[in-house]
Amino acid sequence: MTVTRQDFEDALAAYWGAKQTQREMSAIKGAVGAGTAGDVRGGKHFDEIAALLAKFFLEAGYGPDDIRVSTGLELPGYYRPQKKWDVVVAHGDTLVAAFELKALGGPSFGNNYNNRVEEALGSAVDLRRAALAGLFPGEKPWLGYFFIMQDAPGSRSPVRTANGKFAVEDVWQGASYQRRFSIFCERLMSEGLYDAVCYITSSADDPRPVELVESLDWKHFAAAIVARITYLKELGIPRSQGTPP
Repeated sequence: MTVTRQDFEDALAAYWGAKQTQREMSAIKGAVGAGTAGDVRGGKHFDEIAALLAKFFLEAGYGPDDIRVSTGLELPGYYRPQKKWDVVVAHGDTLVAAFELKALGGPSFGNNYNNRVEEALGSAVDLRRAALAGLFPGEKPWLGYFFIMQDAPGSRSPVRTANGKFAVEDVWQGASYQRRFSIFCERLMSEGLYDAVCYITSSADDPRPVELVESLDWKHFAAAIVARITYLKELGIPRSQGTPP
């Protein structure tokens, strides 16, 4: 069985379902923080998407011990001792793939927009520098970034930039949060910080993904994962059980 487009859309629908369930449970327990913090803290809403990414590697011959989606997710950094990723695939001394799974929801999109940008940048820069320091001795690590922007009037509306001493780049002028994140994700790729990025908008009312930038759609993201698997396969990774390193 291969990973299909329907698998992707089903996982996305499960994401929104899990978020709703978490919100209800958090309310019962009196644990909801400001805004959507209760959903974000739960963490379980990405479980189906994490499982979908793991499926690529399981079907390529990686063992269950090679793939981490709940424990053993900490990877060494350079500017900090270690950082937890959302999906980690490692075989021998090679970091096959590490994925960040993030989202931004309303109603106040501006509250966490900069946090999401800084998290994505920090995670990639830290791990890339750790690789240069020799902390990942096998093949060069491969990084993937998966991002969901809630589709809502607040994410679609133009956003003003503040007046400062220096002019903001024209591309940001009047850009919505959806457009801002498109620009950001394209630049993550062009700068080589991540090897693959999937950026979609979606909502609980209509979970079907909207892919604003072709190069950042699921098709390209899935193809990049398959390409990584194929590349390592040509190098003998994963090794068959009993095969010497």
